[in-house]
This record gives sequence, structure tokens and C-alpha cells, in this order.
Amino acid sequence: MFYAHSENDKGEKHVLKEHLECTAELTRSFAPSDELRHLFYLAGLLHDVGKFQSGFQTYLEKKKPKTPHAGIGAFVARTVAKQFIPLPFAIKGHHAGMPDKEELVSAFEILEDDTNNIQEVKRRFYESFPEAETSFGEIKDILVKDKLQVECATRFLFSALTDADWLDTEHHFNPEKTNARISSTLDYDVLIAALEKKFTELQKKLVEGHSTEAINSLRTKARNETAKRYDAPVGFFSLQLPTGLGKTLISMYWALLHARHHKLKRIIIVLPFINIIDQTSKILKDVFGDDVVLEHHSGIIEEDKDNDKYDENAVGTGSDLSKRLACENWDVPIIVTTSVQFFESLFSNRPFKCRKNHNIAESVVIFDEVQTLPKQYAEPIVVMLKNIVELARTSFLFCTATQPAFQKREGFEGIDTIQPLITKPQKYFKATQRVNYKLMKNLNEVSFDLLTDALSKETGSFLVIANTKAVTRELYQFISKSGTHEQYYHLSTAMCPHHRKKTIDNIIADLHPKSGKRIAVFSTQLVEAGVDLDFPCVYRAVAPMDAVIQAAGRCNRNGVLRKGRVVLFNLEQQKMPDKTYKACADLALRMIKDDPELLHKADSFEQYYEALSLFVDTDRYSITDNREKGNFKTVAENFRLIDSPTVSLFIKDYSEESKSLLKEIENSFLIKKDHYRKVQQFSVQVYNPFLVKYSNQIEHFKDSLHIWDGTYNDSIGLAPEDVETVF
Repeated sequence: MFYAHSENDKGEKHVLKEHLECTAELTRSFAPSDELRHLFYLAGLLHDVGKFQSGFQTYLEKKKPKTPHAGIGAFVARTVAKQFIPLPFAIKGHHAGMPDKEELVSAFEILEDDTNNIQEVKRRFYESFPEAETSFGEIKDILVKDKLQVECATRFLFSALTDADWLDTEHHFNPEKTNARISSTLDYDVLIAALEKKFTELQKKLVEGHSTEAINSLRTKARNETAKRYDAPVGFFSLQLPTGLGKTLISMYWALLHARHHKLKRIIIVLPFINIIDQTSKILKDVFGDDVVLEHHSGIIEEDKDNDKYDENAVGTGSDLSKRLACENWDVPIIVTTSVQFFESLFSNRPFKCRKNHNIAESVVIFDEVQTLPKQYAEPIVVMLKNIVELARTSFLFCTATQPAFQKREGFEGIDTIQPLITKPQKYFKATQRVNYKLMKNLNEVSFDLLTDALSKETGSFLVIANTKAVTRELYQFISKSGTHEQYYHLSTAMCPHHRKKTIDNIIADLHPKSGKRIAVFSTQLVEAGVDLDFPCVYRAVAPMDAVIQAAGRCNRNGVLRKGRVVLFNLEQQKMPDKTYKACADLALRMIKDDPELLHKADSFEQYYEALSLFVDTDRYSITDNREKGNFKTVAENFRLIDSPTVSLFIKDYSEESKSLLKEIENSFLIKKDHYRKVQQFSVQVYNPFLVKYSNQIEHFKDSLHIWDGTYNDSIGLAPEDVETVF
């Protein structure tokens, strides 16, 4: 008798044959297409074949010496199924991560000399599964396609195998945890009915002081036009509408109709930033109920290399446990996540991060504010999405007011066909021209004094958006001393998420007509995507074209005024977040100076993005080339939507709640995953040089929790002057 795992709480060992059979069946059920089902089954059957080694059985019995098994399994897979390279990659990586091709080849060269052990493993495997010896011939030429399609299939195989392996292992060690997993499906009719009921409610009553008959009429018109295209074939779609027309609910309505027509399994909403997930999730939960919508981001579940193995311990109780477990593999109807979570998982080689990827198959994926994706990754992202559409019957919807030029063209391996859900977006843009643009000094450079002088003369509420935290903070500190307004607010990522959310809630309350307050808000670009603020006047520093348009979306958003006022300024010696951002901003500056009316035209964004491709490398880190070479580890290392790694700094003295949390952690034997989730709400992301410079003000608790012991300002957050993190 051979075993896969040691004893569980009942004293039962996990029989290897049973584990391989169950994992194979589960892996097969996760296959993205019928033609791949047999291959996925064989991957499950072979993944732990290395555990037939006598040495591994001794290890299970005596807990030493440790005997690796994944490499042996991958080698056996290569020898029995030579014509399909995904098998050894997925099997070799199902614990430590998929390697680069050269690393895999080197590992195999070492095993070439271990002939006796290999033959013994194969003999024992075939004794347990005599039918397998003939079934490998059925693989034949399943994927005789280009290298990128094979690479994409390998990623889905790796994800399915990891999930299946961990689910069966979990069932052995912790069946209670298995039973806690959510098993709900996408109930199209119920969810569509709930959404249609919401639309009826919105039509019957205007949101007091925050909407108009004209805006509501346009929202209804856009929804009806979009819904007509629900039966289009699975593929790529775009929804280009001005800000304020309700893209969240309109896109969800189309997605549900489209999913029902094609019998797709789930809907995934991908947002650019963590700070807008709460708002989107709240909207959807209000319509569908709390149990249907899953939020998944770094504040919900901590992900790092230490998670690349099965964890026997539960991570919570009740509904909290079920949702935390659902974050692991996305086996739920509706997921709301971030661009970082979605794409870094998709391009990762690590088991824990990749485990959920197979559930992207047969889904509708909505990219909200898609213009925020880094330009230097545009081509590899588009190429990967094209591979998924072909492989896994998935539809992708790009939603934004500023649609990027993702179409295929010379020098850019884009998408052949993107079906617009709104065929003439210009009519909506024209009908919702809610602002006038003013170019301060015709966008020639202005001094800090000139800018602050203009701001000091503003009599109504206004919003200022700058490109860096330093300028934002300086403007806030200078203008707030004038005392002309009743309340001044600062917003940036120098503030912890809890602080930002509370501040945004206060701003929204103060902007309500019943409040009657005159307020001034100074923010970085974090308010430009998905934050529903509505100011009569917005000042925006010169920025990429999409950022300018998104900033304007915070002005007269609900059309209450005849026209709002957006003032663009070019601050002298202003810094930019990075070189790509500066290149985009410089191009926007030239285009706007030449023709300010571009800001009112829907097709101007296409001109802008096409011009960008001339001097912005859309695959700066050679992601696609390394995918073709089978370099999974290199791709994972090079694909980072946030270029510079940051570290969470816990602000212990932020509030009584944060102090209480720290005491709870200090009294615990281990820092639990639930602790990490809570810590994120009171943490600021900083770069490593910050940790070095202010090391005397930072405590390191149990090597994994960095605690800030310095000052934290109630208005601006982390106080040191040079704390530049994520914008």
C-alpha cells in the first residue's frame, strides 16, 4: 500500500491511488474545453507519481529524510507523454512553481542517471493503473497550435491541477473546511430580475439633488442599446460611455444576459484600485445580496510564497471562512477583484496565486476603467487575453470613458475584432458635456504662487488633483491656512485605507446639497477611477489624456449645474510618478494645446493611444517572447503592475481599533491570515528605502509585521516629507 499524505485527525493515512484518482477526476472537471479533458485527467493521475518512491514512503513514516517527488513525476510524465510538454511543466511546478524551460531540462538531465528509481516508480504506477499505459496514446496532437496557445493551455492545466490537488488534500485533512466552501452557481434569471427591479426603482425616483431627468433618460437609453447585443458570439467587447452614466450596472446587466445566452459560469469584475472595490461591491450587494458577491484583493487574503503548500488550519468560521476559502479558487458566481490581483495571478508561476486561474474559463470578465492598465504591459496583456478567448470560451468587456486602442495594427499585436456595445458613443458624450475646460496660461508652465493665488480666489467647493503626494500635501497645507472654506481635505496613499475611506465618506456627505458646506479637497489621482465625487470645479495638473478625462468626471458629475469648470494647469518643475506617465502626459499636453476640443470628442482617445505606441514600448519586459520560450518563472518575475515592491507599514496609533488589533496579535502565538487582512486596513505601503531611512521609528514584530512608531497626521497620514509610494 502506498500513501500520499500522513494521518489525519482520525488516524487515517491518505491512500495514494485514491488521491491520484480523485485529483484526476477533479482536474478533468476543470478543463476549459472537451478536447482537453483527457489531458487534464492524465495530469491529475500523474502529478504525485513520484510518491511511489520507497524513499517518499519512508519519509511519510519517519518524517525524514525529505524525498522530493514533483521532479520525478514530471520526468515520468515526459517519458510517457512526450508529445505534450504542458504535463511536465505543470507537474514539476505544482508545489514550488513552474520553472523556466532550461531549468526543467537541467532537472531532467540529472534524473537521466536515476534509471532504476524511475523504472520502479513507473512499474508501481502501472500496477496501480494498468489502463493508463495505453491511454497516453490518446493525447496525440491535441494542441498543434502556436507556442503561445500551448503556453496558455499549460497555465490552465497548472491551475486546475493545483486546485484539484489541494481540494482533495483538504478533504483528507480537514473535511469541515471542504464543507464550508461556497458552492453557489450563477442563477441568471434571479440576478437579472433583481437588477431589472433596481432599474425600475431608479427610474421611479431621482436621487435627491444628485441626478436629473436627462441623465436618467440617457442611462436607460444606454442600457437598452447595450442589452440588445447580449447574443453576440463570445469574444471581445467595449463599452465606452461618459462618466456618470452608470457603467457598473449597465455592464453587469449585459454580462448577465450574455452569460445566460452562452451558459457561462461566472462574472468577474476587475477594478484598477483597492480603494474603489468597497464602492462597487456595495452597489452590487445592494442589488444581489451579500452572499452572491465575493471581494478579493490583498486586504482580504494575504498571498506570499509561504502559501505555496496546503494549509491544514482553517482561516475563520461561518460565512467569513466560506468567503475566504472562495478567494483561493474563485468558485463563486460574481467576483470583484483588482487589476493587480487578476493579471499578476494570470502571469504568475506560483501555485497559490495561480490556483484560481482555471475558473476564468467560461466567464464574462469586465475590466472597469481599463485605461488605467500600465502601457508597458499593454501588448502581453492583450495577447494573453486573446489566447484565453480561443482556449476557454471567455468574453472580455472593456469599460471606460477613454477607450484604449487595443485593436491590432502595425507594430502592435492587438485584437482583430472588438465589438462595441455602444455603436455611436459620441452622441452620449455630446449629450453629457457637463463641463467647460479652461487652460491656465494656455498650459504654459505656472509657478506654485500663481496656482495657489488662483485657488485662494475660489469661492465655491473645488477639487485639486496633483500627480504626486508631495505636491498634493504642499497645496493642502498652504491653502488650508487661508480659512476661506469651511472644510479642507487631503487624500493620498500616504493615508491608510481606513483613513481614506472615512475621508471620502465625509467628503461625499459635505457635498450633499443639504449640507451647504463649501469644501476644498486636495488629492492624488486615486479619486479618478470609481470614486463618485461631484464638484462644481476641478483643477487638474497636466497628466495623461485618460487621467484628464477621468478627473473631469468628478466635475458636475450628475449634471445638476448647466456646466461645471475644469481648470488644467502645468506646474513648473512638477515631478511625475514614472517615465511612462511623463511620456503620456507630455503627449496629452501637446495634443490639448493644439486642439482643446479633443477633450470633448470620443474618438480623440484612439488618436492619443495610437500616437503613444510610437514612443512607449508596449512590451518593455519581453513578456510575450519569454512566454513563447516557456520561461514561466521569468515571466512571473518580470510582470509587475506595480513596478517597485512595497512593504506594508502598520500604523499602530491610528485609532483605538488599530491599537486593539496590535494587542490581539501580540497575544497570539502566530500571526494569522485573518490578522493580516485586518492589518491592511491600517497600513500604508512604503518602499524599502523608507524602511531603511526611518528604521529607528519602525518595530519588526515576529519578522513579518512592520509597525510604524513615528507620527501619523490626522489629515495627511504618514508624516515624513519624502514618503512617495503608489502615487
